[in-house]
Amino acid sequence: MLNEIIMAGFGGQGVLSMGRILAEAALAEDKRTSWLPSYGPEIRGGTSNCHVVLSDEEVASPVVTRATAAIIMNKPSLDRFEKNVISGGTLIINSSLIDRESFRDDITVYYVPANSIAAELGSPKAANMVMLGAFLAATHAVKTESVEQVINEDFGEKKASMAELNKRALAAGFKSI
Repeated sequence: MLNEIIMAGFGGQGVLSMGRILAEAALAEDKRTSWLPSYGPEIRGGTSNCHVVLSDEEVASPVVTRATAAIIMNKPSLDRFEKNVISGGTLIINSSLIDRESFRDDITVYYVPANSIAAELGSPKAANMVMLGAFLAATHAVKTESVEQVINEDFGEKKASMAELNKRALAAGFKSI
C-alpha cells in the first residue's frame, strides 16, 4: 500500500494541520509516513500545501510529484496541482470555494462542499476536517478511529469541545462521499 497525497489551499485553512493529523494517524497504525509542509511567506492568504506519504514500506522521499490523491481547498491550488494526480488517482475538491469542475476524466473526482458543511456544524474553520473525512471515505488510507485519536490528543481535555467539533466534521466529510 502506497498513498502519496498532496493537500493544498490558502494559508489559514488548516491544510498543514490536516496533513500532520493524517501522518500521525498513520504512525499510530504502524505505517511508514512522511509529512512535508510548504508554507513560507504565504502562511495567511496565499497558497500553502503539504505532501503526505503513507506506506507499508520505508518512504524513499517525502516529496510527492505524482500523487495518488489530492485534497484541494481552493481554486489556485486546483489550478496548480490537478495535473499532479496520477491516472486512476483520487481528487477531492472543496466545491464551496471552487467554481469549476476538474478537466480530468482519468481520475475519480469528488466535490465536497466543505465550507458549507463546516458552517452547518457551527465552525467554518472545520472545513479541513470535513475534507479529511471525505478523503478517508474515498481511500480508506487510515482508520477514522486513528484520526479521531490524534484529534483527541491534539486538543486534550481543556479543549474537548473543539475535539468533538472536529470529529463531527470528520464524520460529516466521510458521510459526504
